[in-house]
Amino acid sequence: MKGVILAGGTGSRLYPLTRITNKHLLPIYDRPMIAWSIEAVVSSGIDEIMLVTGGTHAGEFLRLLGNGHAYGIKQLSYAYQENAGGIAEALGLASQFAEGGPILVMLADNIVEHSIKPMVDAFRADPTGARILLSKVQEPEHLRHLGVPVFGDDGRVVHIEEKPTEPASQYCVTGIYCYEADVFDIIGDLVPSGRGELEITDVNNHYVAKCQMAHDVQEGFWGDAGESIEAYYAVNDFVRQNGANRS
Repeated sequence: MKGVILAGGTGSRLYPLTRITNKHLLPIYDRPMIAWSIEAVVSSGIDEIMLVTGGTHAGEFLRLLGNGHAYGIKQLSYAYQENAGGIAEALGLASQFAEGGPILVMLADNIVEHSIKPMVDAFRADPTGARILLSKVQEPEHLRHLGVPVFGDDGRVVHIEEKPTEPASQYCVTGIYCYEADVFDIIGDLVPSGRGELEITDVNNHYVAKCQMAHDVQEGFWGDAGESIEAYYAVNDFVRQNGANRS
């Protein structure tokens, strides 16, 4: 199983902090943000990783990470997303890297308190369809800016709503996903959304419709450090006090 870390985007929600750098190179406590996602992936047992980025600061990742060996990565590959075409488009750039096997995908601005290894191990045991990580969110106003799962009577996800006005549950879909190899075929058939992007929610709902979507719930803290200036500093405060990726 290989890992894909997505570290693109314009970082407009963190402007002006991102005026001179990619948001994933901003510090979270004592290291660059990207280091926390790498630690999460490597500690889950994956040491072959592709980093997908874009924009004018892409070369800074190579200067920081090099061949990745200092971060526990056996093989580190890079891909460049030329335009802001969405998360699914960025993932599509990893098609050849995946070599027909299952993958773990992580958005690099996601910070978790506890290890994602249990989720990865569960998917390794049954690498069929997709598996997503959910987190409980107490504030409905926050959920209105996220992807929210709708649950059936059996507790399975029956649909994922993107930025719902009335959230159907208290959970959100984090930016951490496991996919079987055919995810790249699904991406190839996607139609751009109204904002001109290939949406990862459409990919996830494809697996939901096929009854091939499993999920785990993140215990403890989850934060999207790229969501806003306030969220960025809230994640910083949590990690400074509690750390992250704890087993």
